[in-house]
Amino acid sequence: MNNSANNFFNDLQAKINQVLENSPAKDIEKNVKAFMTQSFSKLDLVTREEFDIQTQVLAKTRAKLEALEARVAELEAQSRKPE
Repeated sequence: MNNSANNFFNDLQAKINQVLENSPAKDIEKNVKAFMTQSFSKLDLVTREEFDIQTQVLAKTRAKLEALEARVAELEAQSRKPE
């Protein structure tokens, strides 16, 4: 491509960007984002970080429960042995 063609396309892109910046489409995008943010804030949702933290807590709790179940089974087995 020659330099004049590059200039043409660069100018065209700049004009398209300028039209989009000054168009109602930009306001619509802002309004939709604001609406979606407001709507999501009303829902009982958690962030990915909160979900990951709770997943880790659950995994630790599950591991402790399994260890306690094994210990109870061991103690029950010992109490059944005749002395």
